[in-house]
Amino acid sequence: MGTKYRLRLYLLAVLVLLGLGVLVARLHKVQVDDYNYYVSRLPGEKEVTVRVPGVRGEIRDRNGMVLATNRASYEVSFDLKAILERYREEHEDVPAVQYDAQEGGMTRPRKEPDIVQIVQEAVIPEMQALGLAENFNAEQMQIHYRGTSGLVPYSYRRDLSFSDFAVFAENDYNIPGVGIEVKPLRVYPYDALACHILGYLKLPDIQKVAAEKREEFDHYVADDYGGAGIEKSMDELLQGRAGKRTMRRDEKGVIRGEISYVPPTAGADVFLTIDTKVQYIVEEAMRAIGRGAAVVMDPRNGDILAMVSVPSYNPNLFIPAVSTDDWNRYTTDESSPMYNRALSQHPPGSTFKIPIALAGCLSNTNRRNFYCGGGVQYGNKFMQCWIGAKGGRHGSLDLSEAIKRSCNCYFYQYGNETGIRNIVEITGKMGLGHKTGVPLDGEMPGLVPTPEWLKLRGMVWSDAYTAMTSIGQGFTEASPLQMASVTCTVANGGKVYQPRLVRKIVEKDGKVVVPDEPVLTTDLAKEGLTKDELEQVKRGMWKVVNEEGGTAGRARSPNFAVAGKTGTAQTGNTREPTNAWFISFAPYEEPELAVAIFIHNADSGGKCGAPIAGHIIKQIMALKHGYIVEAKPLVEAKGNFDRIDLVNFDNLGLDQFVEGDDADAAVELPEGFAPQVVRSDRSPQNMPSIRREADSRGRVPVARRYTPPSKRPTPQKKPPFSGFFKKKGR
Repeated sequence: MGTKYRLRLYLLAVLVLLGLGVLVARLHKVQVDDYNYYVSRLPGEKEVTVRVPGVRGEIRDRNGMVLATNRASYEVSFDLKAILERYREEHEDVPAVQYDAQEGGMTRPRKEPDIVQIVQEAVIPEMQALGLAENFNAEQMQIHYRGTSGLVPYSYRRDLSFSDFAVFAENDYNIPGVGIEVKPLRVYPYDALACHILGYLKLPDIQKVAAEKREEFDHYVADDYGGAGIEKSMDELLQGRAGKRTMRRDEKGVIRGEISYVPPTAGADVFLTIDTKVQYIVEEAMRAIGRGAAVVMDPRNGDILAMVSVPSYNPNLFIPAVSTDDWNRYTTDESSPMYNRALSQHPPGSTFKIPIALAGCLSNTNRRNFYCGGGVQYGNKFMQCWIGAKGGRHGSLDLSEAIKRSCNCYFYQYGNETGIRNIVEITGKMGLGHKTGVPLDGEMPGLVPTPEWLKLRGMVWSDAYTAMTSIGQGFTEASPLQMASVTCTVANGGKVYQPRLVRKIVEKDGKVVVPDEPVLTTDLAKEGLTKDELEQVKRGMWKVVNEEGGTAGRARSPNFAVAGKTGTAQTGNTREPTNAWFISFAPYEEPELAVAIFIHNADSGGKCGAPIAGHIIKQIMALKHGYIVEAKPLVEAKGNFDRIDLVNFDNLGLDQFVEGDDADAAVELPEGFAPQVVRSDRSPQNMPSIRREADSRGRVPVARRYTPPSKRPTPQKKPPFSGFFKKKGR
């Protein structure tokens, strides 16, 4: 019997001990392991989360050279919450301001601390004593406090100079509520180089963030974001992963400490197809003119090696926000430095004869000769050849010779024999008449007019319209990028590659997001064009540069064969009557480069475009043989409206006048066939962040310059650089 009761007693004891063990374990978890969690949830206390913006990825060229990066920047910030608390401790009354708040669709008056007056009284005098006070926008500061309750630091001075930082360091940041944070600041190491490709950043805009994302944090500090160029089109991939700071706030609204911190991470790096050295060569060459564009591509894969538009701008002036003076300077400049002319559309003139020549291969027109007697009559329209305007004629020509001499009469007849349907088919497959898809804003599609297009405008198509289209005039329009792509297709034997600007995108862990693969859109060999037919067109372009009577002798090189085609197009604008074009590729046998040059207000493609292209090709080809090009930061290229009669480079080695290079002049177009006046609206498509100037309440007296003490005290501790909410000097 006793044994039975002892067994029950032992069992009860075991159960009690197990229960006590579970209770102790639970108490340990609640009171020790989860202490911070439950303390943060005590009545009147709560967690406050703040989003920390990610670190932006870099933009690099095809060889890894950095074109856009970040540098450490010292930023003076105001912990407005700490400044307010200090003020309350030292003053009985806190100044207040009234504002209109939207509640339930109604406007109601509300009051809040006048943080501007508090800062002016409690902080600015101490900063003046150090000679570090600076005017600020008071309205912006008050709105910032209202929107964040003072929990997100207010940026008072960005990009502090080292000398000013040293002043803070000497005084160990002894101004309560004032601190220095180290933040990444976007920088473009080469200044204006490739500005129209890279673009610029804009300051954070919380309104662009989806509501569901904002709700993930109590205070959402948004990222800087791309405002133009690659910075804009690749923004989502360039942006890093945000961090998160979690703090505990008591029932009085006072931050009592940090619970956790997850640091932000860097975004992916974007590798462009651009070669920085090639870009530099082209930009330097294009400064010989006032306004224009140049595109250099690799015909073997469609890679854009350089894309230049002049005049240009400095994207560093837009970081973190452009000043009102600089923005007004850019937008009031008639030469429109923000405008990317490489993507703009204009009548391509005689360079358009190259896709027309290829279109004729579909109907075997390329096998025929046509006679030039100085002009051709279509109905009541007499279509003149440029040589006819000089009282001459070309006589009977085949296709290659017609390309060499840029005979308009030949191509009037050639285009009509080919037919507008074949022209539209081939030009469309070569990418003309629609956007290339390059990831940049502002690209224009160009235009290859059709009978249907003209009918919508109340006009009837005729052979005269086909004739005008065949010489790249009238309604026909193309961009320098499109014509560079056309040149690639001729050079590589008929393959149409999509122009490619982004080579690959790589995350920080090495994962490739966008692969390094060119895109072949069309192979003209599969459309019925033979190798011999393509060679016939290529041979004509070789003659343009290398034979007597060609229109582009100034692009000739003694070291390798260059092939090309000139163009001079009427604009319909009396201020700048003609624009000049030149497209080319080299070396002839195994092409590595395709170049398109476009120049506003220039006399002819032979005298203006060809010398620039020749100069560019010569330098690029020399890079493989030890020619050294050191890319340096470039100042803005200035624009002008000067008439360009001739471009000459002393080191080009072609000082002699080449017979025929003044040919291919623009002809007087028949009435009703002149192009529309070139659009004058060149206003930027993307508005940047404009720096708000100081207002009356944010102005401070001129500060005394700080005089350092005779003996600098030995610092007792390392100054904190990264504390967002720690009070300084308390």
